[in-house]
Amino acid sequence: MARPDLNLLVALQALLEERHVSRAAERIGVSQPAASAMLARLRRHFGDDLLVREGNRYRLTPLGQQLQEQTGSVLQLSDRLFATKSHFAPATTEREFTLHVSDYAMAVLGPRLLTAFQERAPHARLRFRQFGTPEAMHGEAGASAADGLIAPRDSGVSGLPSLALFADEWVVIADQHHPLTRAAPGADDIGELRWVLGQFEPRDSRFMLHRLAESGLQLKPEAVTDSFLALPLYVAGTDRVAVIQRRLTRAVPFPPSLRVLPCPFDAGPVNEALWWHPVHTHDTGHRWFRTLIHDTARRLEAEEPLVGQAGRVGVSPWA
Repeated sequence: MARPDLNLLVALQALLEERHVSRAAERIGVSQPAASAMLARLRRHFGDDLLVREGNRYRLTPLGQQLQEQTGSVLQLSDRLFATKSHFAPATTEREFTLHVSDYAMAVLGPRLLTAFQERAPHARLRFRQFGTPEAMHGEAGASAADGLIAPRDSGVSGLPSLALFADEWVVIADQHHPLTRAAPGADDIGELRWVLGQFEPRDSRFMLHRLAESGLQLKPEAVTDSFLALPLYVAGTDRVAVIQRRLTRAVPFPPSLRVLPCPFDAGPVNEALWWHPVHTHDTGHRWFRTLIHDTARRLEAEEPLVGQAGRVGVSPWA
């Protein structure tokens, strides 16, 4: 097995996921003896049992567990390799495109992108996945598992090609009865408010809390969440306040008691970008997909410019 048969990779995935030779054989369409022979070859190659019988069941060895995490990514990458062609026809393709996004990007850009995608590629599929960390886009897993990541420019993603998409700004949401809706807070009052914050990646040193601390402003959030869509639920009917993107206040229905106010401090800009693994750069289908995302974002900015300080419900008293 100096140059392993790629069919064994399919067998390896089936054996490790099914943890049963007969079921794996049925899954890949071979006989049980053939699957047993494949398992024997794989054991010789890796120098490990991979599957160990315990009573009527099999368990994975530590190496088997490690290989199970890798086989799916490698197979997806090989599928992409053999699906790549010199010409891409969106009208007939059945390809699946996957984007890692925050719930903010999914709400603000996602519906527009899906409409444009379906109009141009009616037989293809668009999958949105809520991202974990920027590192998910690096290495073999990033190359095979996603076509891109939509995230802020300052979110900690580095070493990947990118494309600027759209800008946004931070605003504050508060309940209609909150004192903040009647008067702008003083510098000393800002830190005493009951804040709920959303963030992209807690290990990023440029996250808002760090940026504000460097300017001498200390916020003490009661909660931090990676769901921006959930922020209104933590604020409505309470004396909490939250920092949220202005475009999100326009994209989704908010509780009617909420008010949208100017941000009383410099929270920095919001500049969303598309990031992708370099392995996709010259793929004709991926180039089409990148262009579609970029054009959709540009239409979003043209049709919904960031103008004025009026709240979604009522008008800010300190606009």
